[in-house]
Amino acid sequence: MTENAQQQPPANTPELPTQYAPAEVEGKLYERWVERGYFGADAKSEKPPYTIVIPPPNVTGSLHLGHAFQHTLMDALTRRKRMQGYESLWLPGMDHAGIATQNKVEQQLGDEGKSRHDLGREEFVSRVWQWKEEYGGRILGQMRRLGDGVDWSRERFTMDEGLSHAVQTIFKKLYDDELIYRAERIINWCPRCLTAISDIEVEYQDDDGELVSIKYGEGEETLVVATTRAETMLGDTAVAVHPEDERYQHLIGKRIKLPLTDRTIPVVADTHVDPEFGTGAVKVTPAHDPNDFEIGQRHGLESLTVMDERGVITVHGPFQGLDRFEARSTIVAALREQGRIVAEKRPYVHSVGHCSRCKTTIEPRLSLQWWVKVGPLAQAAGDAVRDGRVEIHPKEMSKRYFDWVDNMHDWCISRQLWWGHRIPVWYGPNGEVVCVGPDEQPPSGDGWTQDTDVLDTWFSSGLWPFSTLGWPERTPDLEKFYPTDVLLTGHDIIFFWVARMMMFGLYAMDGEAPFKTIALTGLVRDEHGKKMSKSNPNSVDPLDWMDAYGSDAVRFTLARGANPGADVPIGEDWVQASRNFANKIWNATRFALMNGATVEGPLPDPSAMSATDRWILSRLNETVAEVDAFYDDFQFAKLSDSLYHFAWDEVFDWYVELSKTTFNAGGAAAEASKRVLGEVLDVTLRLLHPIVPFVTETLWTTLTGGESVVIADWPGDSGFRDAAAEREIETLQQVITEVRRFRADQGLQPGQRVPARLTLDGTALAPHEAAIRQLLRLQPEGEGFAATATLPVAGAQVALDLSGTIDVAAERKRLAKDLAAAQKERQQAEAKLGNEAFLAKAPEQVVDKIRTRLTKAGEDIARIQAQLERLPQG
Repeated sequence: MTENAQQQPPANTPELPTQYAPAEVEGKLYERWVERGYFGADAKSEKPPYTIVIPPPNVTGSLHLGHAFQHTLMDALTRRKRMQGYESLWLPGMDHAGIATQNKVEQQLGDEGKSRHDLGREEFVSRVWQWKEEYGGRILGQMRRLGDGVDWSRERFTMDEGLSHAVQTIFKKLYDDELIYRAERIINWCPRCLTAISDIEVEYQDDDGELVSIKYGEGEETLVVATTRAETMLGDTAVAVHPEDERYQHLIGKRIKLPLTDRTIPVVADTHVDPEFGTGAVKVTPAHDPNDFEIGQRHGLESLTVMDERGVITVHGPFQGLDRFEARSTIVAALREQGRIVAEKRPYVHSVGHCSRCKTTIEPRLSLQWWVKVGPLAQAAGDAVRDGRVEIHPKEMSKRYFDWVDNMHDWCISRQLWWGHRIPVWYGPNGEVVCVGPDEQPPSGDGWTQDTDVLDTWFSSGLWPFSTLGWPERTPDLEKFYPTDVLLTGHDIIFFWVARMMMFGLYAMDGEAPFKTIALTGLVRDEHGKKMSKSNPNSVDPLDWMDAYGSDAVRFTLARGANPGADVPIGEDWVQASRNFANKIWNATRFALMNGATVEGPLPDPSAMSATDRWILSRLNETVAEVDAFYDDFQFAKLSDSLYHFAWDEVFDWYVELSKTTFNAGGAAAEASKRVLGEVLDVTLRLLHPIVPFVTETLWTTLTGGESVVIADWPGDSGFRDAAAEREIETLQQVITEVRRFRADQGLQPGQRVPARLTLDGTALAPHEAAIRQLLRLQPEGEGFAATATLPVAGAQVALDLSGTIDVAAERKRLAKDLAAAQKERQQAEAKLGNEAFLAKAPEQVVDKIRTRLTKAGEDIARIQAQLERLPQG
């Protein structure tokens, strides 16, 4: 009773192998899908568009669980929309990863005893392109392993010709609109990579350092400052105090001596200083600290750079030429000798930024760089969410988004690299500055040089939703597929990527946002909730799990843990459970085919169906509606759980088992059930397909004879419901479950047959007596039947004769022993909870555990006493 009739099966339905072997089918199936063009999108199609652009992985990268997680969800969305009749485009590509890629090639050159400077810029960039062709893009093959249904014909790379044209176009436009400028500001500097890096490329970790308190000034005009970076004091140009701090009123505006130098520096009043923190006085080094830089700007302080690009001290004097860390200890020793050290704390654990590429400690540094003036762009990005043009899901993540866009600082976009989009600005011999667009000729002649820096990788990836579709040209792809429908990405890169795409998309596309919905996911963690990392033993290569359990098992595990915005704990046991689910689907479909399940012809009229058939079709339609609602709300965990329990519990464990009796009886009822079983499996496989594409493709094509489930219709809810049949089968399940529980309590083996009398008069269960007996292993009562236990359940009675099936005396003795143990447990728990002295001293969690033990002991006593009462007497 669902919409969308399927293709007729072939006359001779092929048999399925006895076991599902993912490794034997997944690769072949994927190549067949690609060869047949199932994932291609047609800009000329009259179908409504549905677009997702893949967050471009680094060209240097390989598939990790975070990729697998997000790709599974994006693939599920686009596969479902394709089945619903949309022109679905999931566009793939890679990021050129400026720093990471340049480092790879520089390492190669180092192995050869060379540096990039030995090659020169042009030859070095050529060498990087060679590396990219030879080694880059490994992740693309891994995406195929996972089953990504992307349109490979539209694969893009942030350094390809079209995207480079887009980068130069928007740079020129921003420059002309005075939204790009060049200025000296504090940036994150890596002394190893020798470049500015973005905030996302800074990893913070707790390091053992030192906190040194130093006396500045002489005589009555002294104060104490504390620092973890004593070497930066050589660049101090002020000490700041709060303007209302009474302790320092007499010093504000005066100059004090800076130790180890022949300079004096002013004491300035600034509200940035917290008078309650430390001594209430802070050293100000405008060229080496972002907060100090802001204080310096407010007070017109000089900015003194005291280190070069490699972190070596450049100030004339005894510390010149020392590495920053060598200088730190040397300076502290010199201060100690002069009696200026007031206090020293070691170790002093504090958060320190490190380069994510080489792990070098980051040095905040004043540097002449190119910047984007983000104020008006960020305002537009915030307004697009506030006025509803873009929806953030889950809604509670909107606050985090606004925290970023409403408080965004200007963005440093220049990097001191050779690999990347070179800044299209030329400098003339007389101080001229010319920004050159993509269709313009750069100035020529003596003295003209191009800026040596390249753009931050995030600059080009910020254009990704529209540059990949052909912008700045109004291409058919751009007209059809922009704006994209969903951006699905981790909540950890709201600022670094999401906000920047919003800013650039709204700016370049005349106020049209780059996507309609931002669906934010959590991060994948290990089964204990800890963050996975390559440096920790908890890191997992998803390809290992794919090899062991199949791609479907990995995908289903990830989807089943995907609650919106929440982190995803995952362990190998869960992947094994998902593989068991795939095996269950396989075995149930194989059973159905062996027993004649079919999709041929229309479904029987409900009046010709059994209650069991009507129940499962009613539940099927409810599941279709539920899954659709969960998809629309990005509730992947809930929709996966719904499909899991419907398929395993209701279809495989109940409907298939109940149908066996009908199949054995034959006749019209059996033929109707075969058609219903075929329908249920057909729809269930289509519902499961976006999450577990490989096993469902094999089973669906075998069951239906259709070309591919990839291009099959998505199931629709026909509206068929049968509340009476659902109540009837729920009652049947209640009877079977209760008797099974009783059998287990009595120690009966699952397959052990027991004589029984069923009294079903006055209930709707009479037609199900054969099924009840078969599922419960109950044989007819026969002569000499003597009921030793009677179970009243849901209006029915099940009388059992257990004489001869169990050793009553031994069972009574065993239960008596268990009862005594439970009673002792209860007594001990009650004694502890009644002890006031114990309760006063014990931690709350200990007391809670004892309360839990008391509750469980009481439940065990009640259960065992009931079992004893049910045992035959004598």
